[in-house]
Amino acid sequence: MDLTKGACLQMLGSMFRPKALAPLFCLASLLPLSAADQVNVVQKVAPGVYFHEGEITGKGHCNNGWIIFDDYVVVVDANFPSGARVILPKIRALTDRPIRFAFDTHHHGDHAYANQIWHEEGAVPVAHVGVIDEMKKHEQQSFGGTGTGRWQEAAKARKDVAESRLKAPSVLFKSDLIFDDGRTRVELRHFGVAHTAGDGFAWMPKEKILFTGDACVNGAYNYTGDGNIAEWIKTLRAVQTLGAEVICPGHGPMGGPEVLRDQIDFFVALQGEAKRLKDAGKTPAEAKDALEEVIDSLKSKESIKRFVGKSISSQLETAWKEIGGAPFPAQQ
Repeated sequence: MDLTKGACLQMLGSMFRPKALAPLFCLASLLPLSAADQVNVVQKVAPGVYFHEGEITGKGHCNNGWIIFDDYVVVVDANFPSGARVILPKIRALTDRPIRFAFDTHHHGDHAYANQIWHEEGAVPVAHVGVIDEMKKHEQQSFGGTGTGRWQEAAKARKDVAESRLKAPSVLFKSDLIFDDGRTRVELRHFGVAHTAGDGFAWMPKEKILFTGDACVNGAYNYTGDGNIAEWIKTLRAVQTLGAEVICPGHGPMGGPEVLRDQIDFFVALQGEAKRLKDAGKTPAEAKDALEEVIDSLKSKESIKRFVGKSISSQLETAWKEIGGAPFPAQQ
């Protein structure tokens, strides 16, 4: 049966009109999706396993996943409060099983600030111990300190944050935490410092599906301000040994092992550019001024050019400082 997109939508619209999400599942399962088509679409990765690419442009939403067990649901990444409200009805359209756990892959607002929303649904926020350590460091006011935390700064620009409150994860693990009902198994794993000190991964060994958070993204979404590129590469190489066949990244579309490989290659190439400038005796100002040639070099590599975006200057500076360079001069 040959279904065009229009026919698919029309057919499911008539068959499942009460289920607003049915057309999404039709497109996700029967038709090839462009990168743009995947945003805000529920994609079935395996039986009981779903991926949802968040609307980062304008909304700042991260990607989400959820796994339906016999008795409960585990959500991967809390998102911002508005992002959680986007996917909550989509989960409810698939199952009436209770949402028991929300796994924060790291402490950043677009991945953890909706913990309170999931808590109100009956879920417990779960994370690596590094997440709570990072929250205490960057959310001083929320943990009894006097400094203004990132939550308060985000609340100035985001109504959804201002109307909620910071809920820290209360179930913590050091190396791994396992959910297993005899049919479905999800291993929450920590491999080391990457995007942050507390990055966690959700690994499904049977299906070879890996949810990476922002330790691996698929596009120009890398933020290096709370990470370490050298350690990041080591961590992702350790993650590669899992042999994942499906990569569900923190931002950008889902893909295969090449997403993880290309993320590593981008950082290795970025390191190489920083070292080239340092070995040439460049000053911090000269290294900063060499940004365009660095961009041209990185974009000349087909497999990694999609990672080059607006944050490339700060990414280059991070790599530069890691090899002993002084900070780039501030913008005049």
